[in-house]
Amino acid sequence: MSPQPMMCGGTTPDKPATKEVQDLCDTVKASVEAKANKSYEVFMAKTYKTQVVAGTNFFIKVHVGGEDHVHLRVFRELPCNGGNVKLSDMQESKSHQDPLEHF
Repeated sequence: MSPQPMMCGGTTPDKPATKEVQDLCDTVKASVEAKANKSYEVFMAKTYKTQVVAGTNFFIKVHVGGEDHVHLRVFRELPCNGGNVKLSDMQESKSHQDPLEHF
């Protein structure tokens, strides 16, 4: 069975986090902590999906300790535009079971 093609503008299926995704999380960790007004000792990417726009949106499920998770939307510009990475949005109070959805 071949994989389902990605819908234009849609997101990919969930995938296990990679070193690249963890590096993106590490890049935006300070922004996440500032927005949540918390400090996270644990900050481990678990799963992610991507959406190609004028750059790439990464939707990332991050374990932040205990049973707690946050969902991040991280935007990476195209290399021709500098390739900068920034936190676009986040959702708190998530669990491991909560599906990672577009937000």
